[in-house]
Amino acid sequence: MVGVETGEPGEGPLAGLRVVEVSTFVAAPLGGMTLAQLGADVIRVDPIGGAPDHTRWPLAPSGVSLYWTGLNKGKRSLCADLRSPEGRELVTRLITESGPDGGIVLTNATGRSWLSGETLAERRPDLIHLQITGHRDGGAAVDYTVNAAVGFPLVTGPEGHAEPVNHVLPAWDIACGLYAALGILAAERRRRATGEGRLMRVALHDVALAMAGNLGFLAEAQVNGVNRPRLGNHLYGGFGRDFVTRDGHRLMVVALTARHWRDLVEATGIGEAVAALERALNADFSAEGDRYAYREVLAGLVGRWFAEHDLARIEERLRGASFLWSRYRTFTDLVGEGGGELRANPLMAVVDQPGVGPYLAPGSPIAALPDASRTVVRAPVLGEHTGEILRGLGLNEDKIADLRARGVVFAPQEV
Repeated sequence: MVGVETGEPGEGPLAGLRVVEVSTFVAAPLGGMTLAQLGADVIRVDPIGGAPDHTRWPLAPSGVSLYWTGLNKGKRSLCADLRSPEGRELVTRLITESGPDGGIVLTNATGRSWLSGETLAERRPDLIHLQITGHRDGGAAVDYTVNAAVGFPLVTGPEGHAEPVNHVLPAWDIACGLYAALGILAAERRRRATGEGRLMRVALHDVALAMAGNLGFLAEAQVNGVNRPRLGNHLYGGFGRDFVTRDGHRLMVVALTARHWRDLVEATGIGEAVAALERALNADFSAEGDRYAYREVLAGLVGRWFAEHDLARIEERLRGASFLWSRYRTFTDLVGEGGGELRANPLMAVVDQPGVGPYLAPGSPIAALPDASRTVVRAPVLGEHTGEILRGLGLNEDKIADLRARGVVFAPQEV
């Protein structure tokens, strides 16, 4: 199987690196999991009872959050009373007394002076501290509010639709989490060379704004003075759209290049009609701009062919074609009829998650070539590693038992 060994401390390209993550929701947990799946020892610190995301939907029948277990694979878990001076001191020691490959904090917590980079750097000058915020000034935001502020919901959805359409994929959270992981690794590389730490901040709004600029949305509005129109499922600036087969399946088809377009025309047998249209319109459909300008009439020709054939015949006909296409599936389709594909993909492995049971879960998408085995490490149970982490700080069993009895830390009796 091809892939990167994920999550076990001491294995993978980031073996030996320790990151303390005090987080909740998507971006920071994803950043921590990205590092854990590459071998870092990532310790997620939660308050007793769990952070607000610990029970976030979707839930397994037992009530265990599939969301939380999905974003915390491969980490270790420490639960402490973060409102008590003793609990805060334990976390501070975990950060500042963790050896040359430690002293790294990833957090989206705000308003906690004891967890700030400035405070922690007083005890560990080479501290690497990355804080995720909603806005650059430290203000709160979530993906949905940032998306609304930047403009994407008003260019998403069917043509003529007047209301905003929010995307269910938290794109800015995802990008923010990956930026956070990248920032930590960049700072750690610098620290190895200079011995200097780094305090950093990544704002969710800045990530969204950067991508709106990088992808040309903002420049289009500034230079051309226009808002991008809503196009439904059409590809902006080229030819791509969804089509329905005779037996009711729906496929997305994209022809990005002139070769793609030639292959699509040949596969669907519409060459004569397309040539006649080019002559009548004085157009050149080998150019993506002309394919986009006349997308509706071209989609009508292509769509007629799909509507006349069943899916099986279409799949046979399109096999080996250069243009891009895929059948629309639900998540249930993907794990049901597509379950064989998932099991065959070295990204996926069966994990036995307490409270959930065995199910297919992904490891790191980064694959080490030419060959490497991959395991997927389940998420911890809340507080599962509290005892071993405290022992690593030099606390004996009596002291740990005392902390547990007084509610300063939490560890489950059985896992």
